[in-house]
Amino acid sequence: MDIELILSIAAIALLLVLSGFFSGSETALTAASRARLHQMEQGGDKRAAGINKLRNNHTKLISAILLGNNLVNILASAMATSILISLFGDIGVAYATIVMTVLILIFSEVLPKTYALRRPIRVALLVTPILRPAIFILSPFVIGVNSIVEATLGMFGVRQQLGDPDTLTDAAQDELRGAIDLHSIDAGVIMHEKYMLDTILDMDEVDLSEIMIHRKNVKTVDASLPASDIIEQVLKSPHTRLPMWQDDPENIIGIIHAKDLLRAVIPLHGDYKDLRIEEITSKPYFVPETTTLRDQLNAFLERHAHFALVVDEYGALMGLVTLEDILEEIVGDIADEHDIEIAGVDILQENRILSKGSVTIRDLNRKCNWSLPDEEAATIAGLVIHEAKIIPEIGQAFTFYGFKFEILKKERNQITELRITKI
Repeated sequence: MDIELILSIAAIALLLVLSGFFSGSETALTAASRARLHQMEQGGDKRAAGINKLRNNHTKLISAILLGNNLVNILASAMATSILISLFGDIGVAYATIVMTVLILIFSEVLPKTYALRRPIRVALLVTPILRPAIFILSPFVIGVNSIVEATLGMFGVRQQLGDPDTLTDAAQDELRGAIDLHSIDAGVIMHEKYMLDTILDMDEVDLSEIMIHRKNVKTVDASLPASDIIEQVLKSPHTRLPMWQDDPENIIGIIHAKDLLRAVIPLHGDYKDLRIEEITSKPYFVPETTTLRDQLNAFLERHAHFALVVDEYGALMGLVTLEDILEEIVGDIADEHDIEIAGVDILQENRILSKGSVTIRDLNRKCNWSLPDEEAATIAGLVIHEAKIIPEIGQAFTFYGFKFEILKKERNQITELRITKI
């Protein structure tokens, strides 16, 4: 074997190594976690910063890698064909095709890409310092290639579009939702944590009307009552803040805070005849029922408030919402020693429960890991009425969305208890 043949084989081997380098680089830089690299960059890792800088110009990066990869593959195949033709004649073309296909497929594609998929961060950190000067050298050719590509796509009406912020936000949220669903299966994330993350993403889609305390269940104070009665009512209430009304229950004139009331009455030593409770109430804060959870949470933070009254489009009082209600929507029930425990859902057996009609669909889905729709109704009773198109009677049963709903108790036109069975 002469020296020229040895050098040619060595050159082919080197080209195959370079092909594997480009293939592995493409896979590693594509598969590496953007969030992980961003965290590393924030921690001061300059190599991670270099990777992020490369990935910011994705088109140029991929074009350079593909150009380099194809260049070395074609050159290696051409050299192998020349060598095998000189050794075996015209049949050498077939030999070269078979040999180079096997070598490129195994050692320049599958092997480096498989390793890069298993160690994307490590490989990306290793290849970036080498890849950056290679991209710089190939940049004139990359610019030419991209120009031809853009011109060709333009002939067919495919233009590069700047991303619409809303579209990008939706795409990012969809990617996050997919990651949460994926890792909840693969990484064993507990269901409670999954719902917390899902709820944070849903905060722009959930209105206050879905989580508020309905006006029927709101405890209020009549301003016309004697001061001693109001004080007694406030102290007996498990709530810190109570709306106070005058003349009409929907005419809220102020919010009584238990601490403010105590500060005012303690110095009086039981003599309340000169106490004007209206003067120690705070101004009521009204919000529309269509306000989203995210907007209301931001409003609470900006106003340093914890309590808001919810009204409809006509200004009628619909209920109230607190900062705690929004937080509970994210993290689940936050109970303290003053909360009144309300039994809402009793699990009778697997896929069968006993539920109060006032239980929200979102809470029921969270507790039972179901997926009942909550677009048309906030509570389980509301969902049954919406789907049945009537106000059901006790004993009636309905089947929809793969569940059987049996009406057990009812007060006037309100469903108070029902049994739900997953079919």
